[in-house]
Amino acid sequence: MELKLNGMKWELKGFWPWVPLKGTSMEIGNELLGVTEWLPATVPGGVHQDLYRAGLIEDPYRDLNSTHCEWIENRWWVYRASFDRPALESEQIELVFKGLDYEAMISMNGVYLGEHKGMYEPAVFNVTDAIKLRETAELQVVLKHAPDEMGQIGKTSETFTQKSRFNYKWDFSTRLVNTGIWDDVVLRVHQAATIGDVALHTDLSRGEGIIRLSAEAVRRGEPAGTLRWQVEVQSPEEGGASPGLVVDEAVQGSEGAAVIRIPKPAVWYPNGYGSQPLYRLSIRLLDDTGVLDERVMNAGIRSLDYVPNEEAPDDALPYTFVVNGEKIYIQGANLTPLDHLYGNVGPERYEWIVRLAKDCGMNMLRIWGGGIIEKPYLYELCDRHGILIWQEFIQSSSGIDNEPSKKPAFVELLGRTAEKALKSRRNHVSLTVWSGGNELMSEPNRPSTCEDSNLAYLQELVEAHDPQRLFLPTSASGPVQYITAEKGVSHDVHGHWKYQGNPGHYELYGDVDHLFHSEFGVDGISSAKSLRKFLSPAHLKPVSMQDNLVWRHHGEWWDTFDRDTELFGAFADLPAFVQASQWIQSEGLRFILEANRRRAFRNSGSIIWQLNEPWPNSSCTSLVDYYMEPKLAYYGVRKAFEGSHASLDYRSLTWRAGETFSAGVFAHFAGGGGMEIEAQVLDTAGQVLEAKSFAASSGAASQTDGSGLRRRGSAEAGRLEFAVPDTRDGLFLIRLLYGPERKDNVYVFSTLEEHPFRPALELSGASLAVEPLTGWEHETGPLTVREHETGLLTGLEHERAGEAASAIRPVVRRYLVRNEGASAALHIMPEERTDRWWTLADEAGFMLLPGESREVSVACAPRVNDVFSGSLDAGGDGADPQVAFTCLGEK
Repeated sequence: MELKLNGMKWELKGFWPWVPLKGTSMEIGNELLGVTEWLPATVPGGVHQDLYRAGLIEDPYRDLNSTHCEWIENRWWVYRASFDRPALESEQIELVFKGLDYEAMISMNGVYLGEHKGMYEPAVFNVTDAIKLRETAELQVVLKHAPDEMGQIGKTSETFTQKSRFNYKWDFSTRLVNTGIWDDVVLRVHQAATIGDVALHTDLSRGEGIIRLSAEAVRRGEPAGTLRWQVEVQSPEEGGASPGLVVDEAVQGSEGAAVIRIPKPAVWYPNGYGSQPLYRLSIRLLDDTGVLDERVMNAGIRSLDYVPNEEAPDDALPYTFVVNGEKIYIQGANLTPLDHLYGNVGPERYEWIVRLAKDCGMNMLRIWGGGIIEKPYLYELCDRHGILIWQEFIQSSSGIDNEPSKKPAFVELLGRTAEKALKSRRNHVSLTVWSGGNELMSEPNRPSTCEDSNLAYLQELVEAHDPQRLFLPTSASGPVQYITAEKGVSHDVHGHWKYQGNPGHYELYGDVDHLFHSEFGVDGISSAKSLRKFLSPAHLKPVSMQDNLVWRHHGEWWDTFDRDTELFGAFADLPAFVQASQWIQSEGLRFILEANRRRAFRNSGSIIWQLNEPWPNSSCTSLVDYYMEPKLAYYGVRKAFEGSHASLDYRSLTWRAGETFSAGVFAHFAGGGGMEIEAQVLDTAGQVLEAKSFAASSGAASQTDGSGLRRRGSAEAGRLEFAVPDTRDGLFLIRLLYGPERKDNVYVFSTLEEHPFRPALELSGASLAVEPLTGWEHETGPLTVREHETGLLTGLEHERAGEAASAIRPVVRRYLVRNEGASAALHIMPEERTDRWWTLADEAGFMLLPGESREVSVACAPRVNDVFSGSLDAGGDGADPQVAFTCLGEK
């Protein structure tokens, strides 16, 4: 049983280093008072949050304010709280800090318990006697100043901590080094024996579901009689335990084991391939007196395998993931921590980011090695929503050298962190692959292999604790690190992260032969709404980061000003700059994704850098900005990821009037059958200049291969060729209409040599009319279900698995959007104006020709847990969402 101590009255005070241990001056005997008074503290949380709420620092995410906060990492911080002795009989009580950041000294009732170093391995202390001695226990946690670790630039071989490195400055973050209690603090109350480590593995064999369990019994006293295990399996269907699925096993030494076979199981699939039923397992440890301990877990039944890509070289690693006998084409994104100050992230933000991933058509998240090993709730959400997890251990490249550290103290700390992660995350059905870290290289452009002793050690740990899953030494895993046009050398590659220009972007990505693309991106500016939250009015204008320190501070690497002015000319205002920058980000990403997908399963998937960002960047490669506002690129990616899809394979955005346009038309299949495609060539007034029909069959996409595995694929339906028109504004559009629903995919081209897309920003003939079709209504069910039971116990929060409670529930409204103007409305986007709601549309970034309309459903969830939200609130408490729609050229 766990009793949470999060809800106690925690306090925080800052000191110069070592002062909390001394207490009084050696010279004059006075009390050393500290650099702050005692302040209210939030646990889990972080020091920055508490200082901000106390008015001692300004919003560190605004302008250059973070530079005024760098003193915080150089002080010592003391947390204190007291709690009443729990009225429970027990053999042993442990005090557990699940996340201390980073090096701490812990005391209770003035008695020193010990030190702890590291973010991911819990600090555990036996406090049975200390609690029994007094009615009230007083806790004190002294956090030393943050270690002097490296940011993005440095020497990986000199790494010495398991602290999240992006805190120390990365291309998508600043230097704002977190310190504090970033995860739960609990009392673990043990009886005579308790359940220790549990290993859960599921499989399918000849239509039968298999659940394999092993668990460790930890003796805390003398059990009454023989220990035994009991496992109860509850079916995913609402209401009840499956008959015949209560299993009793005798303890074998200190371990229990069970193999449970389920006929005709409900089978778990990744997002887009099927549903995600979860069996509920209750694992009980008993003696003659009854239940001593219970662990409740969810299990998804599925088979998991890894096979080589089609036409892969003999020395390639198996980059194709196979679930339940079906090849899964990976459509994923890299996940950075959700906040620079990650202790502030609550369950609601986790739920919304998983919602964004799922609705985007993603089926994998890569948890990047320069960030953090995420809290368990993220993995639970991914189990429920079919998002596969690529989990990296906490190592990353550094630029000057990228060789994994061999420092003995570091390797020992890395091993402890890895072992804890393996034992605590292996039981999630969503977990699919382990990686030794990010961009580790033993020589330039050559990813490290398991010949490196650091990575060989991690491989041994994976084989010992989670042998069913694939271990990749690093990402990318080579044999070359970066994407290249050279043939035959690219297996798993990274890059690029910038738009490669026109026509270079299309010539490169349209003709590469890599097997897997585990990191790449294109940069784009955040929305004007978001920029107004963290930039002062003087900086709210189109500008190059070379000329503005504040913009540079919020995303130096991702300056798109020159790129965008070359394509669009000078910008009249900030909204025009935002629209142009987001257009090219979306255009660049869509082409990469569609080009990779056209080669399925010679290419086995794409993982975009990056889904989110942990601090507000003026420009970044993220699809969703810090405030959870989806960029145009988010919706462009969702279009490229949709199950049944049609795409155009071209090699340039610009053409000369009169020359022959030639591009392949491709069908992408989510299942069997065929696809009818109509290609329309249009001008911006909506006139159809050319039209051609195509047909493709899923049989041409090879739905099975020589191994007999099921697969989805792509097929070329034909080539679209026509004489490039000489239009009034130099622009022409190609719209692919496909499938029974006549979905569309729109491409914009130009015949102009200078600033080819400036006319698109100057389109003034579109006029959007928006009609609400419904009021705001709650979705039919909760977004997710969090399993917890809360109640007061001597001032403590008491939480354990076993009872369901609803989490955030979005409200939804449906709109009819019409274009009543005389020209095309491009890139139609919704925006919620009160700034009290996260917002997601089922259709966005689309085009309406004059006279066309489309129904759009918008889901809004209340913004919660936003510590540094920069709110632009215009609605007041309780206000309904206020959604407006705009298109290209509108402000």
